[in-house]
Amino acid sequence: MKVVFMGTPDFAVSILEAIIGSPHSVVAVVTQEDKPKGRSDKLVAPPVKECAVKHDIPVLQPHRIRDGEAVAKLREYDADIFVVAAYGQILPKEVLEMPRFGCINTHASLLPKYRGAAPIQWAIVDGEKETGVTIMQMNEGLDTGDILFVSKVDITNDDTGESLFDKLAKSGASLITEALDKIEQGDIKPEKQDDSEATYAKLLKKEMGELRFSDPAVNIERLIRGFTPWPGAYTFLRGKKLKVLKASAVTWAEMLKETQNADTDVAQGCVAGTSKNGIFVNTGDGCLKINELQLEGKKRMAAGDFLMGCRIGIGEKLG
Repeated sequence: MKVVFMGTPDFAVSILEAIIGSPHSVVAVVTQEDKPKGRSDKLVAPPVKECAVKHDIPVLQPHRIRDGEAVAKLREYDADIFVVAAYGQILPKEVLEMPRFGCINTHASLLPKYRGAAPIQWAIVDGEKETGVTIMQMNEGLDTGDILFVSKVDITNDDTGESLFDKLAKSGASLITEALDKIEQGDIKPEKQDDSEATYAKLLKKEMGELRFSDPAVNIERLIRGFTPWPGAYTFLRGKKLKVLKASAVTWAEMLKETQNADTDVAQGCVAGTSKNGIFVNTGDGCLKINELQLEGKKRMAAGDFLMGCRIGIGEKLG
């Protein structure tokens, strides 16, 4: 089949590479515009564009995919199917109905759960034990189309947003080639989504990473893992931003085994104890052990190394 691929970030690159390596032909790639990055505001191409250029595939970067010029250009390719993976724009009906087999979307969740922009991160934050990749027939809604193919992936207790991203990218790459073959053969059984079971994975923002120590320790630990590497989890120490890179939820008994100087009666968000391996903070339920951190203007380091150069007293407030 002739495929037009639409995607933007790294997750989409693995899907694109898989199609390029299949018997199907990618005739064009559609991605978001180059964006300024860093202090120099130098324009940087999306990962999908870099991949397409490497393979000598034509690239389209319309400001709005629904604009008449963009729609007319897409029509010129006479594609059999459009494959979408984290493109970042809603496709209008005119585009959805353009190819012979319509448009399919590769979404990093088990739909109808986690529709929206950040399904990988929120699945970890919410404590899910399983997620996956869903390939759906697109309609005008947000991730509401009929389910065509599903691949499930376990979420482990040490998965981060980054590690789960890698698992799902690999799973999606494997699934898309199988899906395209079966769609071409007519071997599909579309399944309607149950809207009553739908959840929404809202767009991530930097400020969402600020830790709330009134939350249970297990919830805070999941947020730290889910928001790694972006937007990251943080609090404040003596007015400076303190990134919390690795942490674990522990019981008070576990804390007392590790530290000789401890106070289990400190307020939420206050340091209850320290050891050569961690900084223990009281939370809304249980204790959070900070294992790795980075203070503003300093390098990343283990908590024990950090304490060698920065004394933190019992009862000192974070946040």
